Amino acid sequence: MDDSTQLTPELIKRIRRIEIRTRRLVNDSFAGEYHAIFKGRGMEFDEVRPYQSGDEVRTIDWNVTARSGQLFVKRYVEERELTVMMVVDLSASGQFGTVNRFKRAIAAELAAVLSFSAITNNDKVGLLVFTDKVELFIPPRKGRRHVLRLIRDLLAFEPTGRGTDIRLALNTINRILKRKSIIFLISDFLVAANSYAPVLQVSNRRHDVIAVTVSDPREQEWPKVGLLALEDAETGEVQWVDTSSGSWRRKFAERVKQAQANRDNAFRRSKVDRINITTDTDYVTPLTTFFEKRAKRLRR
Repeated sequence: MDDSTQLTPELIKRIRRIEIRTRRLVNDSFAGEYHAIFKGRGMEFDEVRPYQSGDEVRTIDWNVTARSGQLFVKRYVEERELTVMMVVDLSASGQFGTVNRFKRAIAAELAAVLSFSAITNNDKVGLLVFTDKVELFIPPRKGRRHVLRLIRDLLAFEPTGRGTDIRLALNTINRILKRKSIIFLISDFLVAANSYAPVLQVSNRRHDVIAVTVSDPREQEWPKVGLLALEDAETGEVQWVDTSSGSWRRKFAERVKQAQANRDNAFRRSKVDRINITTDTDYVTPLTTFFEKRAKRLRR
């Protein structure tokens, strides 16, 4: 999808709704919390100003003081302009949701909140969309129009792949980004953890990776609704199952539990922070919890 793509009235409305909701959240709370936990690269000189009671003696500019005959101090500001990348899984399994919205729609809104938080703090934000291939790369930039373009692509882009290759996405990021960046890896992580665990460790040593898992309750357990045809969205394989069978539900729950344990172990070994989002709850609380925990850890 390029900049010449026609925007339908419905797409414009969806983008506008997301912008209004996410900008309100950013302005009310997330922009300040984001600034607190994602620090700039250091401090840079800004200006000299007259000395005021309480100023550090170490900040006195003795050259200016000698020339002017009165005390002046150097003022420093945080050097920001961090690079933030939204690395978003748009594989076919994202087109699933049994409660409020599809996982893909929630992923787009999460990326919008984080992107607006970034540009509000004068940081650059970019986007990499992946399936079993790298589908789209938009270089990091600043500005509202740029973020709206990212939201548009997350809502309307039609990927050609159906599968998921997290390892490929992270390898691509490691190759493209030369400086340490903040990486929000947004996916349902419904692939074997050993397929991406090694490169996840490498990526988090080079960058600051935050894993954002987006899941649906039906991916955890199924109610007793009788015979169902379940289709794997990524492979197209159809399997008939009897959800009223206690044995089937137990085995399903065991497979899910093991897969989640493998995923969580990969996150721990890679020392990445994580945010868990589900389609049946609001994402505000998990995001707030993430910001608070990380801020507390930084204060230690």
